[in-house]
Amino acid sequence: MSETPAAKAPRTAGAEWATRPERSNQATLRLMTWISLRLGRPAGRVVLWLIAAYFLLFAPPARRASRDWLTRVLGRPPAWRELFRHFFTFAATIHDRVYLINERFDLFDLRVHGGELIQDCVARGEGVFLMGAHMGSFEVMRAVGRQQPGMRVAMVMYEDNARKINETLAAINPAALQDIIPLGRIDSMLKVKERLEDGSLVGMLGDRSLGQDAAQPVEFLGQPANFPLGPWRMAAMLKRPVILMVGLYRGGNRYDIHFEPLADFSGVSRENRGQVQREAVERYAARLAHYARQAPFNWFNFFDFWQGARQRDVR
Repeated sequence: MSETPAAKAPRTAGAEWATRPERSNQATLRLMTWISLRLGRPAGRVVLWLIAAYFLLFAPPARRASRDWLTRVLGRPPAWRELFRHFFTFAATIHDRVYLINERFDLFDLRVHGGELIQDCVARGEGVFLMGAHMGSFEVMRAVGRQQPGMRVAMVMYEDNARKINETLAAINPAALQDIIPLGRIDSMLKVKERLEDGSLVGMLGDRSLGQDAAQPVEFLGQPANFPLGPWRMAAMLKRPVILMVGLYRGGNRYDIHFEPLADFSGVSRENRGQVQREAVERYAARLAHYARQAPFNWFNFFDFWQGARQRDVR
């Protein structure tokens, strides 16, 4: 949640996003939270223009990544105003987290598509995986949760990210600490299994991995890109369905929240588990491309997303 566009040239393809320096701090977050909650969302959004202009002018790696992304998804080189819009969209979704975490859902026009999938899971008490991406806002799930009594969401993420997320939540609203399961611990899988058996929705972001993680090259907007296999292996081992969740920012105060089925590992055998995983990753990448073309400025991976697959081809 405290992520910022890249500020250095990449070191390695897979781990670059995890080694980026942070340009925010808790004091700044608390100041922004005070301004936003005391003076209102319109006043708080004035600062976003300065933030977007700063990254456009003074973060060349992020600007190059934005230009490369928009060229791919738009099919032409972007204009400067479109680069600015890309950074502004990122800043706007980060800013809106202040209100979403403080349950000011009344400020937003939230349109849910495929919400019956979540309703059915909650009604049955069935724990499933929610697969998201660094696209739009995952935080709008809080609004969906208010409409679904009994819905519980736990997030699975790398331990450093989990610490940063909790620090950010504490800065915005100390009462809103999220149920986060850090990866890399001995009991991580056990905790995920417990949440699923309790009927929780377990959220993961499936578009980034650390450099040493197993990945699958998949066609994504015309060129192979590496997608991590870890989330899918976890879903397969625990034999659970996976639902895609994308919360697209549409400008102003509007978000479109999409849910759709991606894979169901509940009946997968050991013999065909690998094939089903590969098909699920391909479907995931295809649906991300679909939503990226619908909302190209919602993509928040400000680094060379295709570099890892190119390096693998060279080797």
